[in-house]
Amino acid sequence: MFGLPPLASAQSDDFVKGLVIKIDESAGKIIIKHGPLKKFDMDEGMTMVFRAANPAMLKAVKPGDKVHFVPDRINGQFTITKIEKAK
Repeated sequence: MFGLPPLASAQSDDFVKGLVIKIDESAGKIIIKHGPLKKFDMDEGMTMVFRAANPAMLKAVKPGDKVHFVPDRINGQFTITKIEKAK
């Protein structure tokens, strides 16, 4: 019972706020200016290139969109596993 609230907050912390700068659909990549990535011990925001786990997800956003996304490291590359427009 005591473990439930931290687990719930850990799941919500998976999402990171960002701003889409550029999308390269043919390469399956997206450039996002984002806040800290605590999951990777990155305490400062920066602009990075991410691969899209599913290139079709890049069609849901465009440059200038504020987004929430879930970054991961897959095969040594920073990869977005989920992305959605911020409300």
